[in-house]
Amino acid sequence: MIAICITEKKLLNAKFKEIAAASAHRTPGSASTPASKRSTLGLHTGATLLVLWAAAQGGRADAQEATDKEKVLPTVTVTASPQEETAQHLDTKVSSGALGARTQLETPFSTTVVRSDDLAERQVSKLGDVFALDASVSDNSGAYSSWASYVTVRGLPLDWQNAYRIDGKPFLSYAITLPYEHFEQIELLKGSSGFMYGFGSPGGIVNYVSKKPTSQPVRSIEVGYKSDSVWSEHVDLGGRFGADDRFGVRLNATHEEGKTFNDGGIRRDSVSLALDARLTRDLTWNFDTLYQKRKSTDQTPSIFTGSYVGSRLPTTISGDNQLLLGSGQHLNTDLKLYSTGLEYKLSPDWTLSTSYSHSTAARSRNEGIAYLLDPSGNYNDLRSDSSEGHRFDQWQAMAQGKLRTGTIEHQLTLGASWQKQANDYSSNSVYQQIGTGNLYAQNTNGYASVTDFSVYRDSDITQRAIFASDTVKLSEHWSALVGLRNTNYEQNSYSTAGARSSEYTKNGVVTPTLALMFKPTPDTTLYTSYVESLEQGASVGSTYANYRDLLKPLKSKQYELGIKTQRDRWSATAALFRIERGAEYANSQNVLVQDGQSIYQGLELGASTRLGSQWQLGANLMFLDTSYRRGSEYVGNRVAGAPNFVATAQLSYAVPQVPGLKLSADAKYTGGTMLNASNQLKLAGYMVANIGASYATRIGGHDTTFRVAVNNVANKRYWEYQYANYIKPGDPRTFSLSAKLDF
Repeated sequence: MIAICITEKKLLNAKFKEIAAASAHRTPGSASTPASKRSTLGLHTGATLLVLWAAAQGGRADAQEATDKEKVLPTVTVTASPQEETAQHLDTKVSSGALGARTQLETPFSTTVVRSDDLAERQVSKLGDVFALDASVSDNSGAYSSWASYVTVRGLPLDWQNAYRIDGKPFLSYAITLPYEHFEQIELLKGSSGFMYGFGSPGGIVNYVSKKPTSQPVRSIEVGYKSDSVWSEHVDLGGRFGADDRFGVRLNATHEEGKTFNDGGIRRDSVSLALDARLTRDLTWNFDTLYQKRKSTDQTPSIFTGSYVGSRLPTTISGDNQLLLGSGQHLNTDLKLYSTGLEYKLSPDWTLSTSYSHSTAARSRNEGIAYLLDPSGNYNDLRSDSSEGHRFDQWQAMAQGKLRTGTIEHQLTLGASWQKQANDYSSNSVYQQIGTGNLYAQNTNGYASVTDFSVYRDSDITQRAIFASDTVKLSEHWSALVGLRNTNYEQNSYSTAGARSSEYTKNGVVTPTLALMFKPTPDTTLYTSYVESLEQGASVGSTYANYRDLLKPLKSKQYELGIKTQRDRWSATAALFRIERGAEYANSQNVLVQDGQSIYQGLELGASTRLGSQWQLGANLMFLDTSYRRGSEYVGNRVAGAPNFVATAQLSYAVPQVPGLKLSADAKYTGGTMLNASNQLKLAGYMVANIGASYATRIGGHDTTFRVAVNNVANKRYWEYQYANYIKPGDPRTFSLSAKLDF
């Protein structure tokens, strides 16, 4: 805190010169100044100079006119910026659907937040990269394939129809790789989410939070490169304008094009726009849109093991291996999302909001699938060629606020929602064998692509729901959460002629959530929670004997006990969980059935700490035990796709000799994973390590950041689990670099 008494302008100018001269002899690395004090000293000195200079130049009339009478300037308080928080970001707010927005620390469920800086530093290319440091998440994705958005959480595959959101709004994620540069953060709510979002897999919810208008202007351009020769350009522009900064805008645009690591091609164009307007003091309007057109060619085929004879898989091939590539393969996707909403501040404690969103996702896919036959690597070469489209419309209204009943405080959320999902498929799609091959020989099979597809409405799903939750503050330390969602659900399938072929209707489906929370201190939360979910029935895929059957919805329950703590220099989380889900698997006749129950129970541990002023260390562990129970053909077997152990570690170092330079390294070990319910095949455990560096400096008066990253630095070869009976070679070593300029 600096208080300046001005009596004479000459004295002030003399004092300014004296401090400036002293500062000129104090270098940033002066041995007389402890490292921990330098940033604070520099800030205080800078603030002192600024205030003294302003007064000396006559910034205040009182200072100019003071001659024979002292006049005292107002007290100026200078506060240093807080140290960077730990990598777990427990103070960050996450969207929890019907629960509203709460910090991770206040949410009685296990969550993960990955911020835009984290994404940029690690140069991510697929969803598995986004959550590479979370042991609860197993990577099932490929950077340039139809499986780009596949991950497994707590051993459960995320539901590509319901588990992905943009700003809480639904979209169909299948084969869609979103433009990660356009998002402020990406959130993962682990486990069942029935109350928060309605029908969906108990694996969890991924929510992409788009970049919004900011009070300070944002202007940056970034150029990037990824091996083998993929170039990208990204522009981020935004700010506020108008009287009282009433209007806000944020524009992001990206172009990416080049040759991928397996000699395929990629071309991507994406743009997002966020607008808001403070119509009155209490009423705010917002509008968001995202558009992306993405084309890739010669993507690595998937490998199907449902016809495999043997107990051990063939020797692993490299992810950049071109031998599997057949002619004509491509994946073209087109995503559009529009949303708008109003928020009204009814009182200091109550907010009303409503929103509507519309999204479409179209894809044209010509994909090779190798039906692996034996340990020698022989396969039947099948080709899938189709055109597909999906539409999602959602409306939601919510009221959130606080009230008191006697000495008890209530945090209430009330709402209603409607959403409709429509799925279109091509009636003349192709799924046929075009030849044979071997993993270790060049694929020479030819195929003539279909160019004119006839698309029809295959199915639609409508949900209507009302929901309410009450977080009751029982005392200074204890609180309880009670939430209920009531859903009317309708799922229809249609023939190619448009006639309804099957229907499933269920009204009054209640999915509750309950939680009890104890805060011994403001920075620590202990909790226990219970959630129920219902996920929509699967439309059986072409690799099963009962292709196109529509299965009934599956019910799941989740129990969780956890603790979260956020301290000044460290944070830690722990969660014990148990998920009970209806079992769905291919039986010995290759019929996809729902039979019995699958159990997932485990322990998650996470911690992050700052060591001194240069080092930051983080680690994450998951121990997972799974099994099929009750009536299943495979009672006692481990559940397919669920590794028994996953561990991650991350280390970063800010180099003191080179201000602005940070080095980082991370690694993830994924334990053995069963490939199918029969446990006939098991994928071996593997570890992937990554390294990176970033350097922040100023060039020509502008903040500039250079980044470099090497993923899979050891070029580890491994079979990656994608889905039950599906594998792919893990992505090879890739090199990325970028340069970002703020202007």
